[in-house]
Amino acid sequence: MSLLHFGRSHPAAQIAPPPSRPCVWRVGLCGGVLGAAPPTAMLSAMFPAATFRDVESAWPERGAQGFDLLIVGLNGADPSEVERAAARVAASAGRVEILVVLSGADIETTRRMIHQGAVDVLPAPVTDTTLTIALERIFCRLDTGRAQRRNGELVSILKAGGGVGATALATQAAVMLAGNPALNGVCLADLDLQMGMAGLYLDVADTVTLTQVLAAGGAVEDVPLASSLPAHNSGARVLVAPHEFMPVETLNPALVDSLVAALRRDFEISLVDLPTVWTAWTNRLLRQSQRIVLVTRLSVPHVHLVRRQLHMLEAQHLGDIPLTLVCNQMEADGVSGISLKAAEQAIGRAFDLVIPEDHRLMHQAINQGVALSALRRGSKIEAAIARLVDLVAASHVAPAALSIGR
Repeated sequence: MSLLHFGRSHPAAQIAPPPSRPCVWRVGLCGGVLGAAPPTAMLSAMFPAATFRDVESAWPERGAQGFDLLIVGLNGADPSEVERAAARVAASAGRVEILVVLSGADIETTRRMIHQGAVDVLPAPVTDTTLTIALERIFCRLDTGRAQRRNGELVSILKAGGGVGATALATQAAVMLAGNPALNGVCLADLDLQMGMAGLYLDVADTVTLTQVLAAGGAVEDVPLASSLPAHNSGARVLVAPHEFMPVETLNPALVDSLVAALRRDFEISLVDLPTVWTAWTNRLLRQSQRIVLVTRLSVPHVHLVRRQLHMLEAQHLGDIPLTLVCNQMEADGVSGISLKAAEQAIGRAFDLVIPEDHRLMHQAINQGVALSALRRGSKIEAAIARLVDLVAASHVAPAALSIGR
């Protein structure tokens, strides 16, 4: 943590300037955070691939998207200011990095800012040396992030409440994806920290879990997931949820960034099964996704929950990420008490996919940890999930190759 830099006296000149980078990072210095005479010239010389610009306001409510990094000040002795800063940092996750310069630095406020998604927290007044070290680390991370976004794809599975069968869909989709030789590595990451069952559904529950990955030591992104995670007999690797209940706050945006980096490095497609709750880290993960799959059932409560989830996605500025809306466990007409058309009208958009109910077949597959096709080939539910797989893999596999192995 950057509080460890406090009190260092090494002159900035001793720090080797970073290598030149092909892309320019845009840095905003907000509200005189670095003093009346900010070291802009020194920073520009140390980081030629970055531009530094003074911003009059303490926090630009508009125009923040014009920066890659904002350096903001925070008075840790003012509880109301801390509350506002925590909300702003969380809302900025995935859009712009926030470096907080904290007056009256304390461990609790520092941890809270990091948990909400701040890329770093430095105690005020910040020295040139401390700032230079922090910026070098941040720019390296931004460079890595841009490179990783060109690699593996992240697909987030979002639930419209509990009991919608999203995990069962995710496990079967992962098995189908892994069976396609045109894809180079498939992972199912179960991040439902308290209720995750993906490992049990695929009969790989007694192996490496998320808890062990987080406790392995070092950066999570350095863990070789492709070789350390257990593989289902289909070839899909599975990051199993913790065996014991873990607080949802165990994960944070920084850990999610590291985990996403490792997943994208090692797998061409990663399906991520999320909890039903919204947190700073789930928000961060959704922002880094190439597709969101929102799963619901055909019932009045679940239709209302879909609307709330869609509104939340819009409120968090996530509406530009491709969304696939799935109606799962579609029963015979009249059984659910609500028609598909009425549900779509209430939601305000059509379903992209409808998965028929086949309770017996799905539960047999779950109990045995196998693919649906291993029990019965050509079922309607298998064909419907295959269409979901086609959507997920469309950018990676030629259309003719998608049906291989089915």
